[in-house]
Amino acid sequence: MKKQHLASAFAASVFALSLAVVVALSAPPAKQTFVGTITDDMCPKANHSRMQMGPTDAECARACADVHGASYVLYDGKNIYMLSDQQTPEKFAGQKVKVVGTLDPKTDSIQVDSITADK
Repeated sequence: MKKQHLASAFAASVFALSLAVVVALSAPPAKQTFVGTITDDMCPKANHSRMQMGPTDAECARACADVHGASYVLYDGKNIYMLSDQQTPEKFAGQKVKVVGTLDPKTDSIQVDSITADK
């Protein structure tokens, strides 16, 4: 009888653990806040001295996007993140911002919920 009870308890524990793993893996990723500079993927580290598409970093980033089809990205000083929203970053080009969204670590892209100036 004790063996059956132990087997039942073990099976219940394995089931509970399995269920917890499934729930954890199926939960949507958490939103995060990222702080960095809006730039473009042709000058991803916000150094526009090579391209010189305008007198400022902001104008260069906008020109790279408009003329060369570059995408706006967020550079946090270490990592470069693609942004799902490509309209809002235009007004923040060359500026330090806070981006709230969900990171896809496989593609280093952020599903953007909001972008605001970092004060």
